[in-house]
Parts: sequence; C-alpha cells; structure tokens
Amino acid sequence: MYTITVNGTKEFKTELHKQNKDTISGTLNGKEFSADIIKVREGVFHLLKDNVSYNLEIVKHIPEEKKMVVKINNTSYTLDIKDKYDDLLHSLGLDNLTAKKVNDIKAPMPGMVLNILVSEGQEVKKGDALIVLEAMKMENILKSPTDGVIKKIAINKGVAVEKNQLLIQF
Repeated sequence: MYTITVNGTKEFKTELHKQNKDTISGTLNGKEFSADIIKVREGVFHLLKDNVSYNLEIVKHIPEEKKMVVKINNTSYTLDIKDKYDDLLHSLGLDNLTAKKVNDIKAPMPGMVLNILVSEGQEVKKGDALIVLEAMKMENILKSPTDGVIKKIAINKGVAVEKNQLLIQF
C-alpha cells in the first residue's frame, strides 16, 4: 500500500497487484484499475488506461526524500510517496529521525562577513540565505541546511572570521 500526495494537496491510496513488461494493475482509492504501459526510453513511458492515452515522463527522482516529479501529457506534478512503513513511523512519532539535525552554522573558510541576512528569532526554511561571506575576493552566500528558528547570531557584520568559527545557532 502506498500513499501518494500530488502537489502537496491531493492524496491517493494505491496498491499494485500485478506489474509486468506490458501491464500494470492494482487499486487506486479502493477501485480496481488496469493499464497497458510501454517503455519508450529511459524515464519515458506511454500509458493506455480506459482507452485514454497518456505520455508519462519521470523528470526528477529523489529517493532519499521519497519524491518524484513527473510530467503527464506535458503537465508537471510533484509526488510525495509513502509506504506502509512510513505511515507506521509517523503514527509512532518516529518519522523525523532520518532528518539531519543541524544546530550550528560554522564558517566553511576564513573570510569577512559582508552581510547578515537574518535576525535572532527569525524562522527560516531550508535553502534560505543566511550570511554573505567574502573569501578570496569572492562573495559566498551561506544558506540554511534545514528548517528552523535562529537562536543566536554569534558574529557581526564587517568582522573577519576563521574557518569553523561559529556563525549562527539554531
């Protein structure tokens, strides 16, 4: 049994019964389905279900996050895929154990702090810009490796920092 969330909103429960070279069958939200499938090339398939033709392309596959971006008839969809074990871990409250916990942002190299783009108490998302660090005449933007709240900013703008010096605490 798989739970597939499409674009973060619509959820489908599916179970595959049979899959071979030319056919796939199972249940989708409790209803039986069957479809013919042909592999056109790596990551591209042609699907025929209920006499309707679909072109399916796997654009991106991120196995560690159990995500996939697919194009169906040139429309993109983001799929979050969970199996019965993910559901069990979630019900036990253990689903975030694989997430890497980051408490500190340290300077990756010696340099000068040109700008601090966040403030203490600010909530940040993974990938948000935190600090602009100049090193070897290049500006480097240090980004958040995780979602979190800034607890402490340990440096000031215009200060030189050494490699591995603490910059921000989450």
